[in-house]
Amino acid sequence: MSSNDWKPSSWRNKPAAQDVVYPNHQHLNKVLSKIRSLPPLVTPAEIERLRNQLSLVERNEAFLLHAGDCAESFDACTHENISAKIGLILSFSLILIWGARLPIVRIGRIAGQYAKPRSSATEKIAGREVLSFRGDNVNGLDPDDRTPDPERLLSAYFHSTTTLNHIRALLTSNFASLHHPRSWSLSHVRSPALKAEFERITEGLSDALGFTRTIGFWQESTPYERGGGRGALGEVDFYTSHEGLMLEYEEALTRKFPLPESLLPPRRASDAHYNTSAHFLWIGDRTRQLDGAHVEYFRGIRNPIGIKVGPSMQGEELVRLLDIVNADKESGRVTLITRYGAGKIENFLAAHIVAVQKSGHPVIWICDPMHGNTLTSSSGLKTRNFGTIISELTSCIRIHSENNSRLGGVSLEFTGELNDEGFSVTECVGGSMELSEEELGLRYQSFCDPRLNFEQSLDVAFLISNYFKKERLGENSDALLAELGGRVASK
Repeated sequence: MSSNDWKPSSWRNKPAAQDVVYPNHQHLNKVLSKIRSLPPLVTPAEIERLRNQLSLVERNEAFLLHAGDCAESFDACTHENISAKIGLILSFSLILIWGARLPIVRIGRIAGQYAKPRSSATEKIAGREVLSFRGDNVNGLDPDDRTPDPERLLSAYFHSTTTLNHIRALLTSNFASLHHPRSWSLSHVRSPALKAEFERITEGLSDALGFTRTIGFWQESTPYERGGGRGALGEVDFYTSHEGLMLEYEEALTRKFPLPESLLPPRRASDAHYNTSAHFLWIGDRTRQLDGAHVEYFRGIRNPIGIKVGPSMQGEELVRLLDIVNADKESGRVTLITRYGAGKIENFLAAHIVAVQKSGHPVIWICDPMHGNTLTSSSGLKTRNFGTIISELTSCIRIHSENNSRLGGVSLEFTGELNDEGFSVTECVGGSMELSEEELGLRYQSFCDPRLNFEQSLDVAFLISNYFKKERLGENSDALLAELGGRVASK
C-alpha cells in the first residue's frame, strides 16, 4: 500500500497484535465518536518543533532524555506526583547539560501512557483465571474489574488533558527556572555525595548566570515551529509520549492540519495527519510486525516516532521496517530505542547499527537499559539491578563508538514519587543508597514494571554526565568506560 492510500483507519485492514476485545461495540463506537469531537491535546506546531529538535539529536548537537513511568495510573494524576516527576526530569537534564554541554530534548512518558502490552490474554490470581490487566484505559487492576470498558478511553483523554495542563502551568510559572534549581528538592535524598555533586552544579550555574546578567543576555528569534524559544532561563520545552497500543483511540485523535508554511517541502502535499494525543509515539517490541496494524498506522502520521528494537529483531527486518515508516528518509522522524539486556547487547547492537548505516536511513539511537534487565526477586517482586542497567548503558556507548556511531539518548523508567513520610520508592536494587532485595517491599508502589527512584536516577545522570564531560575534555574513551564500570561496581 502506497502513502497515497493511507488514511487514519487503514490499519483496520491489518492484523492487530495486543488487540483489546470489547463486549459492546456500540458502546465503543459511541465513546470514540465523542473523542473525535474533543479538542487536540497537542498542536502541530509543537510536534514540528520536536521534529526539528530531534534532527539536532540526530546530528549529535543535542541529547534525548525519554523518561517516566512504565504505565501511568489514573490515581497517580495528582499535583504532587506530576510535580515530582517533572522535577526529577529537570534535575536529570540539568546534570546532563552541565557535563555534556549539549541541549537536552525532554520527552516524558506521561499524559497518556496508560496502556500496557501483555504476553498472555489471561492471568491467574488466587487460583482464578481472569483477563490480564491491560492498563487503566482498558480495565481495572482489581480482579473483579477486568472487563474492557470503553468509558476508560474517555477517562484516559481527560486524565491526559489534566496532566498536560498541569505540566504546562508548571513550566510557564518559573518551576523550571534555572535561577532556582534547588526548588526541585533534594531534601529527601540520603546520599551526601549526590547532594554535594548537585550543589556544585547549582553553585557553578549561579556564577554563570551572574556573568550572563553582567554582559547582557541575548537570544536569536526564530519561528516557533523551527526551534525558536520563549525564554531559555525561565522555561523549557517538554514533550509527551506514550506507546501507541490502542489504535482505536489513536485514530480518534488523528487530525488533518496544514503544514506550517516554513516547513512546506517541494512537491509535497500541504496537509498532513498528526496524532494529537501526544507529541511522540512509539511502537513496542510486541507490535512491530511488518504487515501489522500498528506499523500501518504509524507510517502515515506526521509525528516523530520511536521503534523498540530487541534481540528478536533481525537487521534486514529493521531496515524493511524503516523503509515502511520513513520511506522518504526524513530527518528527525525515527528514534530507535534499543532494549536487549546486558547479557545480549554484545550479540545484536553492532549488527543493527551496521545494517542501518548501509541502508542510508537517518535515525536516532537511544538506549533503554531497563526492559531487558527485569528479574524476579526472592520475594516474588519484579525488580531490576542498578549495576546491570549501567552495564547495558556502558556497553551501548562503547559499541556505538566502535561502529562509527554515537548514542543519542536514554530511555528510562523512573519516578520522583515519595510516600507520605517523604521517602523514595524501593523497586530497583543497588545504586548509591545500596538498596537490597530485602528492602524492596518497604515502598514498592509500581503496579507495572519496577522504576528507578529519585536517588538511583540521579546516580545514572551523574554517571552519564561525567562520561560526556571527560570525553568533551579529550580523555581516552576506553579509560572513561572502564572508570564508569568501576564506579558502578563500587556501588
